[in-house]
Amino acid sequence: MSSPNHLRAWREFRRMTQEKLAETIGTRGSVISLLESGDRRLSDKWLRRLAPVLGTTPGHLLDYDPETLPTDLLDIWASIPDDRKAQAMEVLNTFRKIA
Repeated sequence: MSSPNHLRAWREFRRMTQEKLAETIGTRGSVISLLESGDRRLSDKWLRRLAPVLGTTPGHLLDYDPETLPTDLLDIWASIPDDRKAQAMEVLNTFRKIA
């Protein structure tokens, strides 16, 4: 069995069934079930396919339950076009406390 992941929590958070998620990324619901249970390894390849559809990052699928994160910020970040994310990050960095 693989290490635990939060794929199921993210899928449910995005109100998707296993079948819908599978259809979106071009696989079967049974594969999503195996990935969620850890019976099939959630490889880098799977993480890169699943994360964008679930509006998160590959690392978040492994490390964070969406219910424990400030999801409004994640939703905003996910809606920023890729070519503008560097600019958005610069703006956000201006709010960091300087030590």
